Amino acid sequence: MVENRIVKLTRKTKETDIEIELNIDGNGNSSIDTGLKFFDHMLDSFSRHGFFDLKVKAVGDIEVDDHHTVEDTALLLGECFKEALGDKKGIDRMGFSVVPMDESLAQVAVDISGRNYTVFNTNFKYQKIGDINSENVKHFMESFANTGLINLNIKAEGENDHHICEAIFKALGRSLNKATKITHDQILSTKGKL
Repeated sequence: MVENRIVKLTRKTKETDIEIELNIDGNGNSSIDTGLKFFDHMLDSFSRHGFFDLKVKAVGDIEVDDHHTVEDTALLLGECFKEALGDKKGIDRMGFSVVPMDESLAQVAVDISGRNYTVFNTNFKYQKIGDINSENVKHFMESFANTGLINLNIKAEGENDHHICEAIFKALGRSLNKATKITHDQILSTKGKL
């Protein structure tokens, strides 16, 4: 069982230079600067509602567009969760949350199964939400699940793209908070390994 679930990792490519520090057992404090204000807002909501302490510093080629920064941040955040959880002994493994935000409703279920898979059922009305492309919300979730080896099932509906997106990030944080809680001393798998 991992006692200190704090990790700090970096990812540097020709397109991005990112550093993330994650404390799974935090208080929801964050310091986030990706150069993309709406994305910062979503990561802050994720941190706050998941009670994860999260520091993100990302420098990316946002003069091209937001794709690389969103993708690489997600990839590194998934790696942080995977490393911080260690062998996953004692975690609840699965979590589910339903989050309303005004007219919107997001449902997110997670399984920290050691297998990555993403179901993403929502439709955004517009190409952009703030300063990010709406298609990159799904891409964030897929990239995060891929390196975190997490199964994500996301369904959301509403009228306002900002509200839909924010409800998704809040629900993801709350679901992961439940799934990462240590409540026993076993590995919840018939295989004996996650």
